[in-house]
Amino acid sequence: MNLTVASSPHIRGDFRTNRIMRDVVLSLLPALAVGVCVLGWRALTVTFVSVAAAVLTEWLYAKATKTRNTVVDGSAMVTGLLLAMTLPHTVPYWQAALGSVFAILVVKLLCGGLGQNIFNPALAGRAFLMLIYPVGLTRYAGLDGVTAATPLHHMVMPALPEQSVLDMFLGRCPGSIGEISALALLLGGAYLVYRKVISVRIPAAYLASVAVITLVFSKTGHPVSWMLYSLLSGGVMLGAIFMATDYATSPATPLGQIVYGIGCGVLTVIFRYFGLFPEGVTYAILLMNALVWVIDYYTPIRRFGTRKGGAAK
Repeated sequence: MNLTVASSPHIRGDFRTNRIMRDVVLSLLPALAVGVCVLGWRALTVTFVSVAAAVLTEWLYAKATKTRNTVVDGSAMVTGLLLAMTLPHTVPYWQAALGSVFAILVVKLLCGGLGQNIFNPALAGRAFLMLIYPVGLTRYAGLDGVTAATPLHHMVMPALPEQSVLDMFLGRCPGSIGEISALALLLGGAYLVYRKVISVRIPAAYLASVAVITLVFSKTGHPVSWMLYSLLSGGVMLGAIFMATDYATSPATPLGQIVYGIGCGVLTVIFRYFGLFPEGVTYAILLMNALVWVIDYYTPIRRFGTRKGGAAK
């Protein structure tokens, strides 16, 4: 009988990569369904193109480099799906495909593969598209095809959006494919917490910091309404629940995750208030991605049996 001997501790669990990725895909389906219902079938075809380009890029890279094919772990599919969630349904198909290729090839594979990337691939893909094709990513339209201003564009003026808070909570407003329904995103997040794929620390710290700052520094005479619209508009919910919680690009320590979430929230508001574009989630999370190693270094987990600083009792 062959025995495998390894050092302790010996931990068993069902946290395989493909299981985690499957849960993430399932958690995103409510937001995708709302996006398709509100924006039309083109939202679904853009999503398909983004996912297909991501999966095909990873498969071709494995073939070209003669390395183990990791398509089956589902991470490429998740990257393509998350990128599509951040795009308007009117984006040209080739731009959606280009964003996925950049996310997988440059940000993920050339950095060492799954778990080795410094930046969130989906957000880096969106940032890349925003840099070279900003018009395609800032033109939104409703189901009737007529170009419409998103709630965030109204808030830049500054003014409260035309839509009600309830409309934005349910998803009855223009915006990116997977960002328009806060309810759908919260349901997906609750599923991930229930499945223990993510903890509530990063999303809670992110959303709480955005809420406090926009309440205290409201741009209108209705601070509570401004706070609610700030939380429900744009990519705050999607970023807090699905992007900032990426394992490879977020802190490993509990305190570090809280610090990281607060940092994402603060930067999001700063970019929204003073940036060139109405949205700030993408660049806030990417900047905090770059600081994860610093956060982990200064927020270590205290080892059992040691005093603060690492000395033994």
